[in-house]
Amino acid sequence: MEWRCAGLGWPSGKPVLRWAGGRDSALAYGTDIGFRAVGERRCVGARGNPCPLRAVVPGRATQARCPECARLDRAFSVAADGVPDDPRTYRVYLAWFGPGLVKAGITAEQRGGARLLEQGAMAFCWLGRGPLMAARRTEELLRAALGVPDRVPYARKREVRGALPGWAERARELAELYGRAVGLDGWAEALERVAFEAVDHSGAFGLDSGGGASDAVVRELVDGGVVAGRLVAAAGPDLHLALADGGVLVVDTRMLVGWELVAADAGAGVTVPVRAVAAGSGGSGGGAEQDGLF
Repeated sequence: MEWRCAGLGWPSGKPVLRWAGGRDSALAYGTDIGFRAVGERRCVGARGNPCPLRAVVPGRATQARCPECARLDRAFSVAADGVPDDPRTYRVYLAWFGPGLVKAGITAEQRGGARLLEQGAMAFCWLGRGPLMAARRTEELLRAALGVPDRVPYARKREVRGALPGWAERARELAELYGRAVGLDGWAEALERVAFEAVDHSGAFGLDSGGGASDAVVRELVDGGVVAGRLVAAAGPDLHLALADGGVLVVDTRMLVGWELVAADAGAGVTVPVRAVAAGSGGSGGGAEQDGLF
């Protein structure tokens, strides 16, 4: 049975590694995990359809899609306004990643806060709810008026994760921005404002007692390359693994997508290319068929 990674999800607020074919592996903090990459990284297709060419994709790419599948996926993306007539209700939010590091965004209401967990937001609050295009127009207003972006690079999120202020400071910054946001003129008339409530993700991420600092990040997987350690935290697509030498390695699971993975001994170490985290920027067996990877 082939176990080809399909990425990290956050159903019910807990990290789950997903596999092609619909299987899941729940991840628990404090447990040892290990895996070895096999063969070549393959395109995952688009919109639920497999890649007809099973194209090989680069190991360092954060998106495991060939150019054709990437274009198809983007063409029907809400983020690219590919479905302006989407009838679902959308919510506008502010996501907090660190001091002064906040973004505005939208997500389908039926998804709840899953999108914020997937982005690695340490805290967030809702601003409003309504039709897609009303939510989109208000998102653009907020970005311009508040000076907040619609995207924050994952590298920047990791940098600030190792030295975050307490909950009171996070909630205070969100409350201040919320007040400014809902007081703006120019909101789309169809968008209903939502009462303020700051939501904390530090417990879900395993970072409620700190510990978000890291020493290195996996740069890419290679055929035969091993990653093994103890899972101590997760945030967005990132897994934080404590290594035998005392260091902490971040595994961006977007780099795992499209690879076939087989189990490896938890003490096998790390034999894939990694990139050190700069000082001051937040650092501090296969063969048999598997019932589960971890």
